[in-house]
Amino acid sequence: MLRIHNSLSGKKEVFKPILSPKVKIYVCGMTVYDYCHIGHARVLVVFDIVTRYLRWRDYDVTYVRNVTDVDDKIIARATENGEDMRALTTRFIKAMHEDAEALGVLPPDQEPLATEYMDDIIHMVSTLIDKGFAYSAPNNDVYYQVRKFDAYGKLARETLDDQRAGARVDVNSNKKDPLDFVLWKAAKEGEPAWDSPWGRGRPGWHIECSAMSTRCLGNHFDIHGGGMDLKFPHHENEIAQSEAATGESFVNVWMHNGFVQIDDEKMSKSLGNFFTVREVLKQYRPEVIRYFIISSHYRSPLNYATENLELATGALERFYLALRDVDLTVSSSVSEQDAHFTSRFIEAMNDDFNTPEALSVLFDLVRELNRAKIADDKNKQQSLAIMLRQLAEPLGILQGEPDAFLKGERRSGEDALSDADIDELVTQRNTARSTRNWVESDRIRDQLTELGITLEDNASGTRWRKG
Repeated sequence: MLRIHNSLSGKKEVFKPILSPKVKIYVCGMTVYDYCHIGHARVLVVFDIVTRYLRWRDYDVTYVRNVTDVDDKIIARATENGEDMRALTTRFIKAMHEDAEALGVLPPDQEPLATEYMDDIIHMVSTLIDKGFAYSAPNNDVYYQVRKFDAYGKLARETLDDQRAGARVDVNSNKKDPLDFVLWKAAKEGEPAWDSPWGRGRPGWHIECSAMSTRCLGNHFDIHGGGMDLKFPHHENEIAQSEAATGESFVNVWMHNGFVQIDDEKMSKSLGNFFTVREVLKQYRPEVIRYFIISSHYRSPLNYATENLELATGALERFYLALRDVDLTVSSSVSEQDAHFTSRFIEAMNDDFNTPEALSVLFDLVRELNRAKIADDKNKQQSLAIMLRQLAEPLGILQGEPDAFLKGERRSGEDALSDADIDELVTQRNTARSTRNWVESDRIRDQLTELGITLEDNASGTRWRKG
C-alpha cells in the first residue's frame, strides 16, 4: 500500500483516494516574472514523479498545476522593464514550458492562469463576506478575518496566539486584526485591475489558488502539493478560505518538498543565490539535472553543488553503459528469481515516493545485468535491461538511447567536435595502431581525453563516450 507523508498530520498515512481509482492533484506552480531556478525545477520534477508513479500503478490521475500571472512581484518587474504585464508573463510562461520539457516533465492536465479565473475569485470573496469570514475595509481592500475560522493553524500546527507572538508588527489600520490577510486589493494607479463589488482591484495571492483548485477539481480533492515555503501562510490560508467558503473539507493529503540549498541556505531569488535551469543546462544534460533532483528524498534538503551533479552524471553513465549493446526491442520473460527487483522498487516508491531507495534497487539490477553480460546470457540481459527501462519510466529517466547519452552533448566553442569529427579521429587512431604507430595513437587518445572523450577498445573495435 502506498503511504504518503501528510503535512497536515505530520506522519505517513496509507493513501486512500476519495473515489478510487481516480486521484485529483493540485500543485502550486510558478509565479512568472523571471526564469525558473533549480528550486522551481525541484517542484516540477517531484510532482511529475508523483503523477507518473500513480499512473504507473493504474490510478486515473487529474493533475492541475496553476500559474500565478498577476501579483506584486510581476507588476513590479513589468514596471521596472517598462513592459506590459501580459507580455512579461506570456514570455516567462513560454520559458517555463521550455525548461519543464527539457527536464522531461510531462505537462499537467490543466494549467489555470489566475487572470482567467477572475469571476471565480470574485465569487469566492463574495461568499466569504456573506458568511461572515471576510470584510471590506475603509480603503476598499477585502480581508479574511482569521479569528472567525476556528481551525486556522492546523497545517502549521500553531495556535493563533503563537502566530501573533511571532508576527511582525502590522501598522495597517484597515485590518481588524494584524493576522488578517488580504483577499482583494483596491486598484492603484497604473496597476492592472478588474471590476468587483468593492471597486476595481485585483486578487490577493492566496485566494487565487483556492478559487482555481476548487473550480478545476471540486471542493474536496485528494492531494495538494508545493514547496515547503508555501506551507505557511499560503497553504494555511488556502485551507481557511476554501473550507469557510464551501463548508467542506478541502484536501486530504498535503505534500511539501524540501528546499534546494547552497551553502546550507535556501536557494531563492530574494536572496540572490540562485541558478536558473537555463544556466545549469549549459553545463549539464537535462537528465543529469533530473537525476540529481531525485537522488534525494523529496522532503529532504537538496544541496546544489558541482560535485553532486558530477555524481549524477557518473550514475547515469553507469546505467546507460549497462543498457548499451542490449537489444531492447525483443520481449523477454522475467525469471521468478529476478522478479524481486520489481517488488522492491514498488516497496520503495510506496514508502512516500522514496526515490533514493528506488534508485538503489536499479543499481542492484544493473549489477545483475552486468553479470549476465559477462556470462553472455543474452536472454537474461534482455529481460533485465527491459525491466530496468520499465522501472525507470515512472522516475522519468533511462528512456533515451544509450549511445546518445554516452556520446552526449558537448559544450560549444572553438574546440568543440561533432560526432563525425570524433569518429574520424577514432578511425585515424585505429589506423595508427594497425601500423604500430604508437606515438600517433597515444597523441589522438590524449587529444580526445582532454576533450572529455573516453575510448573503449574491445575485440569488435573502438567505441567512445563522453566522460
